Amino acid sequence: MVRLIPKDTSFFQMFSAMSENLIAGAQTLVDLFADYRDVDRRIDQVRQIERAGDELTHAILTKLNQTFITPFDREDIHQLASKLDDVLDYINASGARLVMYRISAPPPAAGELAKIILMQCQQLQKAVSLMQKNGNILSHCVAIDRLENEADLVSQQAIAKLFEYEKDPINLIKIKELLEFLERATDKAEDVANVLETVVLKNT
Repeated sequence: MVRLIPKDTSFFQMFSAMSENLIAGAQTLVDLFADYRDVDRRIDQVRQIERAGDELTHAILTKLNQTFITPFDREDIHQLASKLDDVLDYINASGARLVMYRISAPPPAAGELAKIILMQCQQLQKAVSLMQKNGNILSHCVAIDRLENEADLVSQQAIAKLFEYEKDPINLIKIKELLEFLERATDKAEDVANVLETVVLKNT
């Protein structure tokens, strides 16, 4: 259980806004892989969400510099904001590969990885919402870690299949990079969970 008695609750509200924006980015990617049409427009939506995420991150860091008494360690606030932003950066980078490389038929594993990213983001949102409520954050961190392990397996199997069946070396490189960026997004979500675990340990 986290025991936080914040002097300024707006940090929690700002982190909640970041996590909700993160879900929006992940959901857009999931929807795209489920119905792979109008790719440029939908990836532009992801870019807009990523830019909004950058603005939210900047707002938190600006507030951190202006606030004397913070609800938890300044370093952890900085880390949490930065790591949440990293997840969205990799969601955006994954989408960008679809446009840059003109990928016409992403493998089913890309959709699976996008769904895992979305589930991680939903767990992050739940964890962040509990920071002010003294809730059980750790259970959500465990779920995020489990999902990252699942993503590793999906990615490894998909890349192995790619090398076995893909005859076009250029397409192999494109698809492999897409899968790797999606998998890295799940790694970044695990990094956020690690920061949240640190906050829990410091405030228990």
